[in-house]
Amino acid sequence: MTVLLLPLAIILCVITEIALAGITRHYHFDIKLQNVTRLCHTKSIVTVNGQFPGPRIVAREGDQLLIKVVNHVQNNMSIHWHGIRQIQTGWADGPAYVTQCPIQTGQSYVYNYTIVGQRGTLFWHAHISWLRSTVYGPLIILPKHSVPYPFAKPYKDAPWVLADTFKLKVKHGKAYLLRLINAALDEELFFSIANHMLTVVEADAVYVKPFETSTIVIAPGQTTNLSHLSVPANVPQKVDREFFFTIGLGTSSCKHNQTCQGPNGTMFATSVNNISFAMPTTALLQAHFLGQSHGIYTPDFPVSPLTQFNYTGTPPNNTMVGNGTKLMVLPFNTSVELIMQDTSILGAESHPLHLHGFNFFVVGQGFGNFDPNKDPANLNLVDPVERNTVGVPADGWVAIRFLADNPGVWFMHCHLEIHTSWGLKMAWVVLDGKLPNQKLLPPPADLPKC
Repeated sequence: MTVLLLPLAIILCVITEIALAGITRHYHFDIKLQNVTRLCHTKSIVTVNGQFPGPRIVAREGDQLLIKVVNHVQNNMSIHWHGIRQIQTGWADGPAYVTQCPIQTGQSYVYNYTIVGQRGTLFWHAHISWLRSTVYGPLIILPKHSVPYPFAKPYKDAPWVLADTFKLKVKHGKAYLLRLINAALDEELFFSIANHMLTVVEADAVYVKPFETSTIVIAPGQTTNLSHLSVPANVPQKVDREFFFTIGLGTSSCKHNQTCQGPNGTMFATSVNNISFAMPTTALLQAHFLGQSHGIYTPDFPVSPLTQFNYTGTPPNNTMVGNGTKLMVLPFNTSVELIMQDTSILGAESHPLHLHGFNFFVVGQGFGNFDPNKDPANLNLVDPVERNTVGVPADGWVAIRFLADNPGVWFMHCHLEIHTSWGLKMAWVVLDGKLPNQKLLPPPADLPKC
């Protein structure tokens, strides 16, 4: 089983048959500096428990995880559990200044969440600055006890970090379960085994209809997924809200007394609907929960680009982007269709877009400009791939659908770290529903302060 997961080196993780279903599991993460040697060079890096990559988390579907993170370094820290739905537990999602203030030096925070309806391979990583380059590790979710895999049980699970030299002794005719994680900052990775075919059986903590391939392409933050025959794709057939987002590069004014590398002395920027996201200094989720959004964010993210142009043709002369902390607000249980369109401004690129708090269905994609008159008729609403991260094709578009059934504030951003740092990000506010299980729970007492 090749489990494709997310950013920094590629990781293959082992499942250890431990633990009982529905129990509480405790982990302790000490954020500390450690001297690490790679390619004959030794340097001091930020790690978890002195390990690089970090420790493996193993749990079962239905388990509660309590992970205490203690920060012993000078950098602020936060940890994101990439792909975990965080149903009603948005406080544990991890992106700094979105769902929490970062954990400051000498402080700690317990990430408390339950794994609901997911099994397979995910991973965790730092979600502040560029620290996920060294702070990351696998998160293995076993099925509940007495629940078998929907494929032949493998002879052995093989751990694999693709950034390192790896040797695996194998027996002829035996099947090995490889759990692949692309934890790279900015690189798409290609994986294959000479003279062998690979059978993909699970991705994004969702079982897939097995298919064979000789090569797997994994973008940062991306997983591959198809609907398993026994678990039909629950694609929203009716859409309540339609959105059209342009995704791409641009420029902004160079700051005073700085030298910038953009065209005509400008600074490179990225944007969604020509808005380069400005990170706040207070956590967005806390501001939303307390009803204190004034001066922190505005709920007026545009439904579509304010200025239309030939997105994949000759770019406009004005490449400057706007800046702001604008969010999109959705009532609970809103069914959403989102078209994400790459632009050719300063060059077309593929952008792996990651949505926190949800899986979504990739119902369509193509090259060139999305055609609202022709392309909707060709959307796949029967058995589309399901992901939490999707690559917006260079000079192309992708269409996704999801149900906003998880209250909270949910980050959406490019998983190329450089593009995220330049502003290719935004956030959705999903309001509470009417029932108790449709409401965001109160913040924990140890929630970090800014």
